[in-house]
Parts: sequence; structure tokens; C-alpha cells
Amino acid sequence: MARILLVDNEASILSVLTTLLKAEGHEIVPVRESDKAADQIRTQSFDLLILDIRMTPLDGMTLLKLARETQTTVPVIMFTAYGTLETAIEALKLGAFDYVTKPFKVDELLITVQHALEYSHAINDNVNLRAQLDERTRFDNIVSESKAMRNLCDTIARVAATEITVLIIGESGTGKELVARAIHAHSRRSSKRFVAVNCAALPEALLESEMFGHVKGAFTGASQNKEGLFETASEGTIFLDEIGSMPLSIQGKLLRVLQEKEIRRVGGNETIQVNPRVLTATNTRLETLIEENLFREDLYYRLSVIPVEIPPLRERREDILPLVWHFVKSEKGPDTEMPTLTPEARDYLERYDWPGNVREIENAVKHALTFARDNCIAPDVLPHRILNAVRPSSTSPAAKPAAMSPGSLQPLKDFLRDQEKIYLRNALHAFDGDKNRTAAALKISLPTLYRKLPETNGTD
Repeated sequence: MARILLVDNEASILSVLTTLLKAEGHEIVPVRESDKAADQIRTQSFDLLILDIRMTPLDGMTLLKLARETQTTVPVIMFTAYGTLETAIEALKLGAFDYVTKPFKVDELLITVQHALEYSHAINDNVNLRAQLDERTRFDNIVSESKAMRNLCDTIARVAATEITVLIIGESGTGKELVARAIHAHSRRSSKRFVAVNCAALPEALLESEMFGHVKGAFTGASQNKEGLFETASEGTIFLDEIGSMPLSIQGKLLRVLQEKEIRRVGGNETIQVNPRVLTATNTRLETLIEENLFREDLYYRLSVIPVEIPPLRERREDILPLVWHFVKSEKGPDTEMPTLTPEARDYLERYDWPGNVREIENAVKHALTFARDNCIAPDVLPHRILNAVRPSSTSPAAKPAAMSPGSLQPLKDFLRDQEKIYLRNALHAFDGDKNRTAAALKISLPTLYRKLPETNGTD
């Protein structure tokens, strides 16, 4: 049952329409005075508005504008017995869902009302879905639509409350530092420092000095004492990324930190007590490095009290589109109109293996937004490596079982609407933008074409 506001100066029309729509099970609010209807629109919520264009003291176009300002997603059907086609089209441009001419045919009116209410329900369902999705896919900016990532977020919440060392395992670009930061942010140490070190980015001598500090004169250029990062992170968290690249000589000193909670600066004799929580990450299997005598086995067991593994994107494809939209929103900002994503582009994104994982998605989104036209992300604005790696589907994207996962499915109604818009845009292009010829070729009315392609309404 829908709640419908019905506004018309003619009492007979109000009576007939009220009877018809009540018989369909709807709650009808009939109003003859258009100024009183304006108050209703401002103060009450409705599922549908039916407005006559020719009314006093406020005409239907004025009420339509008011509705678009106050109830932006509610569909509006306009009644007209006097207006020309141009007047009806103007109403569609202002945001009306459709219009009905007087005298009307009952069946056509009821079908129009049904379509408008279906549109209203689809919009509300989409809003609710997005709200639920936003609420459940965020954990310190970790998108977790897939079951694997939701389990990871549960693990983060559990280990954050402890002081246990955690080894984060994942391919490059999966977000290992993001997980480490989330653990720190939800720990008792969150008010203290988080210090990140990339063990693969520094030569051995410099890495040792950075981690443990040095005393004046310890080596050429050491003109004064320097505090190491373990001292800086004391009472906070230190994150050692690419721990497998740490030289064996430094591994022994790290083991001492974990066992004794003390360090000795390079070139110094003094023992300094430190108390950081140690989180580490690797994109290689440390067990293999142990077999090759490149990593200490005793250190491995100290670091991997709780191993946390981040699966690559190719194993959790339901996270791909949520990640795309996450980065689109980050780039565009919260108050900017979001671009559309064509089904073809979505097909490419979902079937690409993403060897660079989340980092590669972020870069691909930046690339696409840079070259997007008309606020639309189509295949031609995606990076060439994606287009070259993925063959276009021979069938429609949603009909390809191998590319689908439960989390990536969209309502059939939404998919059909997307496909219809693409077809209509192509038809419009074939007639060089001539909407009259396009509508005639498609055997639909011109108002229907305007309604189905609202983004074209301002052009001819």
C-alpha cells in the first residue's frame, strides 16, 4: 500500500481518482487547494504525488519544483488537459516521472501509477542498500564485503585488545599497513605513536641505525646521538614491513628486543629499556626463507604468535566493486555527484585479476576519473593493462557465470535499467541526437524517451 497525495482543483476528478486508487489498496490524501497541498508537501511524506498542472493559486509546476526540493526521490505524475506537449516536456525536465492527459483512460492511469511506485520502491531499496553496505564494509577504511575480509576485521578487533605480536601476511598492495594501523587504532596504545619501517627500503647499516639509533662518532657522519625508532615507538606500536628482507645480523637484535625489551644503540654500550608493541608484515612465506637459512626460526615463532593473512583480490572478487566505489568517493569527495559505471566497465573490473591488489584498484580509479567524460566510467577510460588482460564478454556481463559472485550481484531490475539506458543512448546517437526520430524508430512516445534518459533533457 502506498500513500499518495492527489491535488486537483476539480472536485469531480478528485472523487473519481480517490475511488480508483483506494480500490487498488492505496491511502489517498485528496486536496483541492494547491496552497494547502504545498504545506502537505513541506511537512508530510508520500510515496507518490499526482498533480494537476493548471491550478490556482499555485500551479502544478510550482508544486513540482517544491516537491523536487523537499522530497527529492518521490515520483510525481502530472495531469494536464490544457498544456501542450512542450508544457508536459517541461514538467519532465523539472523532474516529473510522467504525465497523463485528460480525459484519461483508467487502465493507462493505473499502469502509470504502478510504474511510478515501482520506481519509488527501487530508489528506496537502493538507498537502504547503500546505507547498509556503507555501515558494514568499513573498518578503519578496510572494505570488507567478502566473508574473508569480514573475518579479517573480526580478527583485528580481537587482537587489537591484546599485546600479542602479529604477523600480517599478504601480497603487495593488499593493505598490510592499513591492517596494522587498524590494530593500533583499536588498541590500548592508540593515543601513542605508530611508527612504520620498510625493512626492504634501507641498506643494512642505515636500517640498524634507524631502528636502534646510534651514538655520536659511531660512524662517519654520526655527529650527534640519535634516538632509534624503537625508542620513538616505546609505549606505542612499531610496524616492520617486509620483515623477510631484514638482514640476519639485525634479526638477532630484534629477537633481543622481543625477549628482553631493551636495545643498544649502534656504537654505544648503554642498555635502553623500550616497550613498543611489534607488528610485522611480509609478502613472502617466511617458512621458505627459514629453509634457505635467510630467516631465523626462533624469531619467526616470536613474530607469528598470531598470523593474519589477507587474501588477494582475485580470491575475493566481491570486494572489487565496493573498493572501486570506496576510492571513487575518496577522490570525488562526499558532496560531489558520483559517476556512473557502465556494465561493460564493471565487467572488465570484476574479471581482471588485479595482481597489484588494492593499490592497483586505487590507481585504476584515479586513471578512470581523470579521463572520464560526462561523469561516466566506460571501458575506454580504464588503464590499458586491464583492457589488454581481459577479453570482453561475448554475452552480457551479468550472464557470465564465471565472473559472478554473490556479493557482486545487482537486482535484475537495476541491470535491465542500465542495459536499457545504454541502448537508448546508442539509438539517440544513431539519429545525431534527434529525439523525435529516435522515439519514432523505437516506437515509444517522446515523453517516455525523456523520462528514460533524464540526463539528456537539457539538450537537443
